[in-house]
Amino acid sequence: MQLLDTCFNCLMSRVEFECRLSCKDDCIVEQAVNECQLLLRQIWREQVPAPHISSRIHRCAYCTINDPNPYRSLKEMNNQEALEAAEAMKGELTTFRDYCLAAIIANTLDYGSAEHQVTDDFLNFFRQEYEKGLSIDDTLAMEKYLDRVVYFCDNCGEIIFDSLLIQYLNNRGADVTVVVRGAPIINDATVEDALFAGIDQHCTKILPNTTGIAELGYYPPYLPEEVREALQSATLVISKGMANYESFSEFPLPCPVVYLMSVKCQPVADAIGVPKGSRIALLRTE
Repeated sequence: MQLLDTCFNCLMSRVEFECRLSCKDDCIVEQAVNECQLLLRQIWREQVPAPHISSRIHRCAYCTINDPNPYRSLKEMNNQEALEAAEAMKGELTTFRDYCLAAIIANTLDYGSAEHQVTDDFLNFFRQEYEKGLSIDDTLAMEKYLDRVVYFCDNCGEIIFDSLLIQYLNNRGADVTVVVRGAPIINDATVEDALFAGIDQHCTKILPNTTGIAELGYYPPYLPEEVREALQSATLVISKGMANYESFSEFPLPCPVVYLMSVKCQPVADAIGVPKGSRIALLRTE
């Protein structure tokens, strides 16, 4: 997906939100917003996936406020909330579908869209969403592709439930390579967060999606060679969240890809053809 006109104000609202997380000086926040607006107007129509443009805007904001990780406190809070919810719910998770659904619900711990409000009572929210089930359920069709999986993570908090799903895959004999962000961006998970979630105990490798650049989603020019090699031998890519969907859907892949996410904004909902708020496990084989 590429940026739509409606994305402009949403992205700029995220810039102001993250700047105010870190900076109490209104003048610096205003400067950051103005610089990001100017940059966004310059690169708006570039023929690249929306997450790549968004990443450049976030990096501009972080540089202006002199803080490479303004979401650090929210990330820690989300991880703790998710740990408590996982402890409460994991006894109810038994099937592959259960673990996918849980990881999809946890994808709502996401500050990347102005259309989406993160719950302040995650455990009760989780239980309500779990009862609703999946809006698109291709989990049965996915199972024949689970030999060599490359798993692209998304947010903190969510990564706790990713760890449960990856442990399930590992117990089934799957070889899983996990890909996280190469540097902090929004509240997305980095290698540090993956280690906190214990993913290293259940996967073959944890790899960054870039070499030290804060980049959302999947952007081939920035991929380290180890990620390229893992993709070439994969039987399935598991793509978590909207930024990964928005970027993976723009490029050919050597294997099937499944999109696991909660749909949190209208442009993505329209692109997939589902209502906003849907919980999807959508398999694409070509």
